[in-house]
Amino acid sequence: MSFQGDSYDRALARAAEHARAWLDSVAERPVGPSATAAELLAGFSGPLPDGPTPPEDVVDLLAKLSAPGLMAIQSGRFFGWVMGGTLPAALAADWLVSAWDQNTGMRYATPATATAEEAAAGWLLDLLGLPPGADVGFVTGATMANFTCLGAARTAVLSQLGWDVARDGLAGAPKVRVLAGEERHDTVDLALRYLGLGSPALVAADEQGRIRVDALTESLNDVESGTPVVVCLQAGNVHSGAFDPLEAAIEVAHQHGAWVHVDGAFGLWAAAAPSFAHLLAGAAGADSWGTDAHKTLNVPYDCGIAIVADPVAMRSTFGAHASYLISDDPGPGDPLEKVPEFSRRARGVPVWAALRSLGRSGVAELVEGLAGHARAMAEGIARIDGARVVNDVVYTQVCVEFGDDARTRAVTARLIADGTVWMSGSRWRDRDVLRISVSNWSTDADDVRRSVDAVRRASADSSV
Repeated sequence: MSFQGDSYDRALARAAEHARAWLDSVAERPVGPSATAAELLAGFSGPLPDGPTPPEDVVDLLAKLSAPGLMAIQSGRFFGWVMGGTLPAALAADWLVSAWDQNTGMRYATPATATAEEAAAGWLLDLLGLPPGADVGFVTGATMANFTCLGAARTAVLSQLGWDVARDGLAGAPKVRVLAGEERHDTVDLALRYLGLGSPALVAADEQGRIRVDALTESLNDVESGTPVVVCLQAGNVHSGAFDPLEAAIEVAHQHGAWVHVDGAFGLWAAAAPSFAHLLAGAAGADSWGTDAHKTLNVPYDCGIAIVADPVAMRSTFGAHASYLISDDPGPGDPLEKVPEFSRRARGVPVWAALRSLGRSGVAELVEGLAGHARAMAEGIARIDGARVVNDVVYTQVCVEFGDDARTRAVTARLIADGTVWMSGSRWRDRDVLRISVSNWSTDADDVRRSVDAVRRASADSSV
């Protein structure tokens, strides 16, 4: 195969047509997919063709085969999990990222995308009220954001005891004690598992899932003197939306010499909205923070953000040096020093585009709009006979029960089958709930009205 200037023309033109057709359909199509993975497999699989297929034909086939299996996550009526849609500027920037195909690991080799990410990082620290000297790494999602931050934490707390984990590993190292609230997200446990730190010791939480500072204090008092400690806090409970009392929890953790990590996958963005910034009072005093741009900020998927206050801890954990890696000195360091990957796409560029598109006031309006729609949804559903909102709606999450677990499951199933809206079932505090996560920039008052009506129909039509 040889490269020609028009090699991409027909394939890209067809991809653009299919993309526009998909986006045009999202507002009115059923939100859920109409086919299962098992049903789709036959079309995607089969014998590998013996010879080439024209690229434009491959694009057409991909769109045709995928259509019945696509979830309309961009819909203003998708509330199934904490998944944002995609802002126009972020989507277009993501297309350019794929076209440019830059391996954004070194400033010297890919200066355009590296510096776009650096600018985005500076804007993020400013918007979220975090220390301006912190390191920012762009990773795949919240799991890897937590992994990256907790990896830096592991290095730092062991280094304080004279143990070099990069050189000596964990065998024979002092055991790191990790404390987390009972209602921490599973990705915290997963990150700790990847890091060889084991399961966290759990600290009691209140009825909204917030860690109790008195219980945290008691747990820290029980830790043997000289033990390296990491405390994991939460900004945005995945069910209630509640925020841990960050200021008090960080203070007591630091009094005991602990590293404090804040898992703020969707909640950290509350700091950008004046009416919700109080939820993150004191958060800047932590040592690391993880979040997702493909949640509240609404950029395309594959964009978590790991933020570490101490660049030395981050870079000594993930930095690598080799003769073929050309450093751009002097400079703020290469992107590969701040993430677990050598090779990666420029996932921070859509963040730059989203922030440049929205501006400070636009990010605030986005956050406030999501939270406002959540409140409106809760108020509308609360007026439905038999429905009860079971959490304090302080941010973007709403949980509802319909009498008992069996009926709640029935309403959820009927709601999904209806197709007007997608809300996921879950289990919280020993009861089944219908969980609503308002995360999409395109959700409007009409979407809220239609969604409440769909819940009303599902509640009326369901029987156990």
